[in-house]
Amino acid sequence: MKRLSLEIEGKSTEGRAVFSKGALWVHLDGETYVYEDESTQPRSRRGGVGKAVHAGEVLAPMPGKIIKVMAKQNEVVAEGRVLVVMEAMKMEYTLKAQAPGRVSDIKAQTGDQVVLGQVLLKLDVDSAKT
Repeated sequence: MKRLSLEIEGKSTEGRAVFSKGALWVHLDGETYVYEDESTQPRSRRGGVGKAVHAGEVLAPMPGKIIKVMAKQNEVVAEGRVLVVMEAMKMEYTLKAQAPGRVSDIKAQTGDQVVLGQVLLKLDVDSAKT
C-alpha cells in the first residue's frame, strides 16, 4: 500500500494506492477507483480503464477491519450516502454509495477483517425508486 499526496485543481489531498491482481486500486476522498489494462481482461469484464468501481457493489479498497455498517437490508439509499466505515492503516475510511439504490445484500459485519477487493455490500441500483 502506497500513500499518495496529490494536488488537484490547487487543492491538496491524500490517498492510498495498491497494485493487486493486475489492477491498480486507488482510494481517494472516500471513493475507490480500479484501473485495469483492458487488453488483459475477458470481454465480459471490460468496462473501461479508469472507471469507478461498479456502482452496485461496495468493495474493500484495502485490507482492514469493518468499524460500522451504516445501511440496513432493503433500505433505499441516495448516491453519496455512507454505507460502511472501515479502518485500515490506522485511518478510517467511509465507503459511499456510487449511485442511488436498494441495499440487496450485506456481506460484512462490524468487526470483520476484510481483504482488498472483498465485496462488503451490494446495491440494486435499478430499484432505487420502487
